[in-house]
Amino acid sequence: MMSRTDDFSKIITDSNTFKGDSITLGAAMLDGETVTGAHVKIPLKTMNRHGLIAGATGTGKTKSLQVLAENLSEKGIPVLLMDIKGDLSGLAQPSPGHPKIDERHEKIGLPFEAKSFPIEVLTLSEQDGVRLRATVSEFGPVLLSRILDLTETQSGIVSVIFKYCDDNKLPLLDLKDFKKILQYATQEGKAEFTEAYGRISTASTGAILRKIIELEQQGADLFFGETSFDVDDLLRVDNDGRGYINIIRLTDIQDRPKLFSTFMLSLLAEIYSTFPEQGDSGRPELVMFIDEAHLIFNEASKALLDQIESIVKLIRSKGVGLYFVTQNPADVPEEVLGQLGLKVQHALRAFTAKDRKAIKLTAQNYPDSEYYDTTEVLTSLGIGEALVSALDEKGRPTPLAATMMRAPMSRMDVLTNTELAALLSKSKLTKKYNENIDRESAYELLNEKIKKAEAEEAKEKAKKEKEALEKAKAKKRSTSSRRKSSRMNPVVKVLTSATFIRSVFGILTKVMRK
Repeated sequence: MMSRTDDFSKIITDSNTFKGDSITLGAAMLDGETVTGAHVKIPLKTMNRHGLIAGATGTGKTKSLQVLAENLSEKGIPVLLMDIKGDLSGLAQPSPGHPKIDERHEKIGLPFEAKSFPIEVLTLSEQDGVRLRATVSEFGPVLLSRILDLTETQSGIVSVIFKYCDDNKLPLLDLKDFKKILQYATQEGKAEFTEAYGRISTASTGAILRKIIELEQQGADLFFGETSFDVDDLLRVDNDGRGYINIIRLTDIQDRPKLFSTFMLSLLAEIYSTFPEQGDSGRPELVMFIDEAHLIFNEASKALLDQIESIVKLIRSKGVGLYFVTQNPADVPEEVLGQLGLKVQHALRAFTAKDRKAIKLTAQNYPDSEYYDTTEVLTSLGIGEALVSALDEKGRPTPLAATMMRAPMSRMDVLTNTELAALLSKSKLTKKYNENIDRESAYELLNEKIKKAEAEEAKEKAKKEKEALEKAKAKKRSTSSRRKSSRMNPVVKVLTSATFIRSVFGILTKVMRK
């Protein structure tokens, strides 16, 4: 008769045996002991079904993320990581190793090999890295309105602004372009807009402008512009067939959640609109890990949350998996949480009654198990241990397994400044995207149009002033001539009269002589 441990080991082994390729996370645990060889795996086929990595601070979330990223890269699948804490760049260097790592892997029944991985460092700000940008035009009126959390009326004005720019071939590249056209619509170009599109309220454009300034204050002026980042560059593999791990440095963005949300939503929308449908390909095209996911959700408006929920539902058809990394599953809205097929739950700590209630609710997110009291296990897991619930190749939940997670093969620390500089100097993307371009766009073209209009207006005004001056001079000359005639010298008048009389008398004298 099989022991409880043997029975458990068989269930885990059988349920984690897949026809296709898979990733090994570690070995299952029972009653606090590792069951060597009872490996917990995730089939690549379901990696586009999204997932969650959660747990209290210091329980090993980041290392689990690192393990997943490494193994995906080895399988030739590109990865995109949001590095909020700045501790993921070490993926570019092999692990220095440690006796405790060897001990862990001996328990798991998995050999340990130190490796480095191909990485690309990206940035939204002025930090070193490949610059990520997008133009205002690429956002479009609908997405931009949702980012700015505009009313229906204000959104309508944004649509009119985009239409005007399309009709007049005015490129909308950065925020100064958009601010300029808003100003133009209610000032210099008010008559033009009213005639073509109807009257635009100054109060509404003022409200939109204030929302844009709020976004600018979080650094969005660095994000909007050219050269736009091509999402296809996230899909590169190196010469050895390993997928690139693209790391976005976000250490300076924690106090700018609006910018983070703006970037994430634009990126997901761009990926969804450009990536082809994958169908049942058996492996994802790209896997994204969003660390500190609460930064997106805590500051998001309802419109933004609805958009994220919609994209999460649809984007898996493009072969893209989204993985949210956060301290508590409650940080993720239920509508999104319900879409997550893989859950790697590290330990939670119960310090208050509210914490204990949250842990009980979290336990309900996992399948029932005859081997675990889920609520108890959640509080007793050690560092580098997690409860894992995944989907098998047919989309069914695998048995719940407390898992001793394998150690990362790469360095569990940041790159030095020298190492980072060397990495960036070799990057092809740095050369492609880090040149500052400010070509002629709506801002410059409208300023030129306004200057021409002002010049024409000044010319017309000068012409009218000149004509008025000429008329005034002519009128003055005419008036002066009449005054001279009416005020003739009396002597001249007398002389003129005497001459006339003499002439008359001379004629009469000649007549009488005859």
